Amino acid sequence: MTGIEELLLSRIRDVADYPEPGVMFKDITPLLADPAAFTALTDALAEIAANTGATKIVGLEARGFILGAPVAVRAGIGFIPVRKAGKLPGATLSQAYDLEYGSAEIEVHAEDLSAGDRVLVVDDVLATGGTVEASLQLIRRAGAEVAGVAILMELGFLGGRQRLEPALSGAPLETLIIV
Repeated sequence: MTGIEELLLSRIRDVADYPEPGVMFKDITPLLADPAAFTALTDALAEIAANTGATKIVGLEARGFILGAPVAVRAGIGFIPVRKAGKLPGATLSQAYDLEYGSAEIEVHAEDLSAGDRVLVVDDVLATGGTVEASLQLIRRAGAEVAGVAILMELGFLGGRQRLEPALSGAPLETLIIV
């Protein structure tokens, strides 16, 4: 385990039985409250952005906003929020996707992404991969290129990486921690 992995893991709190019995929730709020850990995380994700040649960061609602915005500032590139349906004013592109129980829909402003953009998706947790997969579809439908996906923590036992492999089309998926 690397030093940054140890630092980040030491600031992630396990919360048993949240949001329902049997679930071990990974709470990143202690990491966000620690300026050294949050800076190390931001720097690591900004390095991934630079290595992928990203020109824009897409942050997935809601914790992807918290992580993606400072990464975009650090990398000197634009930040684009991908929101739940109905939260953005103006013309949007939307993408529906399946959840374990039901479905959901995400949106992006249509004018925020275009041909020539290389987009890095940033989020806190990769679980089953449904939201990330839908965001990759949105990015491509907007005419932009997927530069990659950068995730703080991957829950390896849920199989999100395997689900995303086809949707990535060779773009890198980098996670800082795998649990």
